[in-house]
Amino acid sequence: MLPFNVNGIVLDKNQLQKYLENLASEHILCSKSNKETYPIPRLKDNFSYITKTYDILNVNLKTGVQIHPAGEWLLDNYYIIEETVKGIIKELPLKKYRNFVGIANGEYKGYARIYCLAAEIILYTDGKLEIENIKELLKSYQTKKTLNMEEIWDINLFFKIVLIEKIRRICESIYSSQLQKLKVESLVERFLEKKSKEEQQFKIVYDTKNVDIGGNRYQFIEYLSYKLKKYGRQGIPYLNILEEEVKKQGFTVEEVSKKEHYDIAIKKVSLGNSIKSIHELQRMNFVKVFESINGVEEILKQDPVNVYDNMDYTTKEYYRNKVKEISKKIKLSEIYISQKALELANSVYEKEGSVKKAHIGYYLIDNGIEELYNILQIKYKKNNNKVGLYISVISIISLIIAVILSINLIVGATSSRPKLNSF
Repeated sequence: MLPFNVNGIVLDKNQLQKYLENLASEHILCSKSNKETYPIPRLKDNFSYITKTYDILNVNLKTGVQIHPAGEWLLDNYYIIEETVKGIIKELPLKKYRNFVGIANGEYKGYARIYCLAAEIILYTDGKLEIENIKELLKSYQTKKTLNMEEIWDINLFFKIVLIEKIRRICESIYSSQLQKLKVESLVERFLEKKSKEEQQFKIVYDTKNVDIGGNRYQFIEYLSYKLKKYGRQGIPYLNILEEEVKKQGFTVEEVSKKEHYDIAIKKVSLGNSIKSIHELQRMNFVKVFESINGVEEILKQDPVNVYDNMDYTTKEYYRNKVKEISKKIKLSEIYISQKALELANSVYEKEGSVKKAHIGYYLIDNGIEELYNILQIKYKKNNNKVGLYISVISIISLIIAVILSINLIVGATSSRPKLNSF
């Protein structure tokens, strides 16, 4: 289980941005996450509990027991939750999780940094995610500490994991509520309808492990009051007894009912937010999110000869992956490596005007990589890379096309000027 809550006070956008900046300042980082914090076992347990809740709601619906209003969201969207859980399990093996940057301090110690960040955002938005908000919030965190490319790309996985956790915790309340209602139905059958044990329809035959069915008294009192009122005069003596017992605890039935109705409304909104956010994450174009907040992408776009920005997505991805590969190999930040490659490209562009050597890719995938390693003060070891050769060829072709287009534009502009008449 996460060491932090997933239900909290909702902060407005500015408050949350400031909070995430402070959070980034407090984070002490380590290179890997602890395998003990791997979220998949908990995810499976969460889904099992959600399924248990889904099953009891279905049965109660058929037998006429009133279902928790939040349960309607679960009944209508269980298949989405199931698909989401299967997808997460497939996409997040332990080895991949271990390679995420970890937190080295505080209550989040050992957890993947991006896991904690996703949980904090879910906590203070009540699970309501929108693409523009995600961009702004992650940018706020990055004013103090930079997220690497892998973290940004996979944050949607962790958003989903935390949303499933949030749904599970709401399901705990729903499941408990349904058991309390069965308890009430059983009492009504015995005392008001005078049914024998054999005639009774409602019995608690569900899994009560880790559920204190006697503990949530508000759920029990609210539903018992509701049922007794339906019996009119016959229920009045029992209502009076209930009211007297509740008063002994310092409350009234009306106060308890209002509190329970409020709690029901809150949980209905929270579950709705969580499920709608899962839908939103499935539709969201994370390429746009990635490119808008990825610091490496912003640096590569500053390519002096403007070739990188005109490349297709596959080629850009290869360049970014090359930065990531170098970063992992020499243990320096992706941002620092990209900045040094850009410095080299700018220097050549200003001094020599060489188009090829002024392209930032020359220092990432071409012969200029030795110069990049020199400026990083790292010894470079050569290796053959056919993919790199292919990308280099594509880059050279892109450069040639860019130069030809530039020449044609200049020639065209010159030929279209009006000639001056001679005197």
